[in-house]
Amino acid sequence: MTGNRPLAHRIDEHLYPDLSRVVARLYLPGEEIAGNQSRVALVVQRVLRLTDDEVDQEAEIVVKDFAGRHRDLDDLLYENALRVSSHVPEGVVLNETQSLVMGAAFTAEFAVEGAALCNPSVVVDPDQSDLLEGETRLVLSVRAIGEGHVSSLGFASAIVGPGRSWRFLPRQGPLIAGRTQPLSWVNSQFRTLLEIDGVLDDLSHSILAALPEVFTIDDFRVALAEVHTDLLIRPNAGDTIAALRRAVSLAYESLFPMDIELSQQVLLPAIPDERAGIEDARLVRFTDAEGNSEYRATYTAYNGHDVGGRLIISGDLRHFHTYPMTGPAARNKGVAIFPRLVDGRFMALCRSDGETTSITRSDDGLAWDEPVAVHEPTAAWEVVQVGNCGSPIELAEGWLVLTHGVGPMRTYAIGAVLLDLEDPTKVLRRLETPLIEPAPDERNGYVPNVVYSCGGIVHEGTLWLPFGIGDSRIGVAWISVDELLDAMTSVAAYAGADGIA
Repeated sequence: MTGNRPLAHRIDEHLYPDLSRVVARLYLPGEEIAGNQSRVALVVQRVLRLTDDEVDQEAEIVVKDFAGRHRDLDDLLYENALRVSSHVPEGVVLNETQSLVMGAAFTAEFAVEGAALCNPSVVVDPDQSDLLEGETRLVLSVRAIGEGHVSSLGFASAIVGPGRSWRFLPRQGPLIAGRTQPLSWVNSQFRTLLEIDGVLDDLSHSILAALPEVFTIDDFRVALAEVHTDLLIRPNAGDTIAALRRAVSLAYESLFPMDIELSQQVLLPAIPDERAGIEDARLVRFTDAEGNSEYRATYTAYNGHDVGGRLIISGDLRHFHTYPMTGPAARNKGVAIFPRLVDGRFMALCRSDGETTSITRSDDGLAWDEPVAVHEPTAAWEVVQVGNCGSPIELAEGWLVLTHGVGPMRTYAIGAVLLDLEDPTKVLRRLETPLIEPAPDERNGYVPNVVYSCGGIVHEGTLWLPFGIGDSRIGVAWISVDELLDAMTSVAAYAGADGIA
């Protein structure tokens, strides 16, 4: 703690974890413990031995207790029954009631926010209908943490204005998990991914040559099946094929029904690379060189051992395309893209070394160059490490970058730096003391002594910053942009060859 009065003004609005926000997921008994064998076949046999009366009674209980907690519960249970149907003896046909009970035996609820709710970012909602004068509707992405510390990406809404007012809108239910399916790949982007990951050899070259410029996972399977035998019997061919199969599966899309509220949507881990969590999404409204806008979010995929950067692209926050990011800058947490191209290229903040805020560039938004350091730990409140708190915010004076610093006792605080508009590797100003640090009533939580944000927004000259508190709830603070800029100190040293600001 610095002992200085933080500059930002807190308001009395909070989002708290809601234990009733649950999704129903496939549950295979035994597999929740590493190394255990599945008990699916034994459970299937027990369900089949139930009498008709027992099946009818259990089906009635399931529908009564859970139908109101999930949309289309029957369809979900039938689908899970189908997933274990290979264990049903040949010739045995389940009726609808048996299928429902069978599916329920292999379904479990997951409380998306059962452990914590934190680390929001904020953008303007694409829907600005039915508002009063001076109001703007916002969308927040939030990190929801559930059983096993598994993180998902959820959404909330708020109204800002008129003036310096903010209110969270009630979150709706039931939660709906996005339906996922593989995405097409652009051949050149897939080649770059393989090249950076060191997977380009004669076998992969042959497969790439057989694929069209835009290909699906089915196209990949066909190309793989037609590979010449001489390539398949070479040393390490098995390793190359495994790496290719993993790489092609890394791009997927998630779709949601159009008749639900944004707050009902949740993006759950969908591939092995993110099985342990979708962490700290930094959501931004991105505008390309032609003036077309879309939503982009970078997040950390965690598989339980390793982390990797990933990118989400969406035009409407209903249909999400998700891709892996690669390159030196994407190998750690905290990538946050700029809201527009800079000098014709994508640009992002990153923390590839784990402790320094850096700048990286990309031609396609997926493969990122070697980063250039711009802000290292300097002040006492950030002596352990620094990083960003979301995408840069463009001001007339420069790029405003909200930062986080970690100090003694692993206390997190939020600061700010200002970068040059034309050359963001130049630091113009820096906040010497925290904008926000844990207040006495904010020190306790799932992760103590932490205030953290994944992005703020400027509205009518005021910076609004939703922030996580102890990884247990979300608060909101504001400060006028002029007041913030006035509080920042001019920095004489610049990043690059002359050193780090």
